[in-house]
Parts: sequence; C-alpha cells; structure tokens
Amino acid sequence: MLFLVSGVLGFIVDASIVQALVGLFGANPYAARVVSFLCAASSTWAFNRHYTFAGKRRYADARGELARYLVAMVGGFVLNYGTFVAVLALMPLAHRWPVIGVAAGSLAGAVLNFLTSKFWIFRSPSDSTTRPPA
Repeated sequence: MLFLVSGVLGFIVDASIVQALVGLFGANPYAARVVSFLCAASSTWAFNRHYTFAGKRRYADARGELARYLVAMVGGFVLNYGTFVAVLALMPLAHRWPVIGVAAGSLAGAVLNFLTSKFWIFRSPSDSTTRPPA
C-alpha cells in the first residue's frame, strides 16, 4: 500500500514538473520528461527508504542506495518512457498536455519498479540467507 502512495507522489512530482517545463517554459516534452522522471524517481526513493521499506536497509550508504535505485528504475523507465513517447505520437493533444503520457507511462512501469525495489534495492541482507538454496 505504501508503494502505491509512493507511486502517486512520484506521479504528482513527474506530472507537475513535465507540465510546468512544457507549459510554462516551452520545453521539448521528450527532454522535459527525462528531467521530470529523475526528480520523481529521487522523490519515490526517499519515500520508499523512509516509509515503504523502512528497516529493510541492504545498503547503509544513502547515496549508494539512491544510485542503485536509479539504476534499478531504468527498466521501469524504458517501459514508462516508451509508453509516454507512444502516447505523444498517437495523441497530438498530449504535446500540450504531456501529463496524459506521464499517466500512461507511470502505469506501464509501476510493476517492474515495485519488483526491483522489493527484491533488490530494499531487500534486507537477511532475506538472501532465509531463502532455500536453488
């Protein structure tokens, strides 16, 4: 449930930034989306670190954990950004309102992002010792 809350917060950050960059500053929506995604991923990492996966610290160093989190989110970003690009290609209105593409992309990448967070980034060191051998 907290991961869902994190996703909603990330969506708000992502959508707000991309919409502001495009609507207020005339930025290219494709480039603006990269910036907004990085901001959203950083905010979801902070929320997940402190709330969703509290006590599941595999990595003590926060900067290293953030770097790993951003690397892990690349798979979700590929799905997310690909969906965003497809929506912009298919819906000319989305060029003025890129939040439409952000919403579709966020849904596409959410599952993969959850799985990488749960089983790699925020997995307790003890999780690997309690699993049966393969």
